[in-house]
Amino acid sequence: MLEEEQDEPKRVIVGPHRLEGFLGMPREPKGVVIFAHGSGSGRFSPRNNYVARRLEAAGFATLLLDLLSPEEEADRRNVFDIGLLASRLIEASKWVRGTPRLANLTIGYFGASTGGGAALEAAAANPTGVLAVVSRGGRPDLAERSLALVRTPTLLLVGGDDRQVIGLNRWAMDRMQCPVQLHIVPGAGHLFEEPGTLDEVVAQAVRWFELHLAGPALVEAGLPPQGG
Repeated sequence: MLEEEQDEPKRVIVGPHRLEGFLGMPREPKGVVIFAHGSGSGRFSPRNNYVARRLEAAGFATLLLDLLSPEEEADRRNVFDIGLLASRLIEASKWVRGTPRLANLTIGYFGASTGGGAALEAAAANPTGVLAVVSRGGRPDLAERSLALVRTPTLLLVGGDDRQVIGLNRWAMDRMQCPVQLHIVPGAGHLFEEPGTLDEVVAQAVRWFELHLAGPALVEAGLPPQGG
């Protein structure tokens, strides 16, 4: 059930690289979803902010952050350095584990475009610490070296009109050995700007995170936080 009102996201500084982000916290979060944006995007991305607000309404905490500093982003090589971006996601996951309000919540990643590749590479490096990945219009092919190592259940969301990216996602699926689903959103392009298409992304993401992020169950059972 969706809550009608949510508190405004709070500005946070994450990890030793002091990444700037926004933390959205519902009253009783079921888990926390860390966002990995695509090239040229960041914590102000209107589409990812829309998805984040809807996830919060469904009961998930969200962390939108810039994975690169402005100086790092000025070097275009960094924007497509999947290893670097993945290391920052892992850094953000460790920050979550060290933050009292979040420490006992399960972690999921939501990646867009190149962020989808970074999310998979980070999940491969931290297989017990990330319990779900959702990729929107993602480039999982950019994580080629890590695809076979991913153990995290992964949902690939691609626009029906984004034919090249559909092919890249199918190519990646053939190399993955984890539970993985491909959901094609009819009538959507790469950016999901068409009416109703981003709502379909939200519905599928909520379904996936509801299935795989059972944060409150861990707390109630007295289990330790997942991974690190």
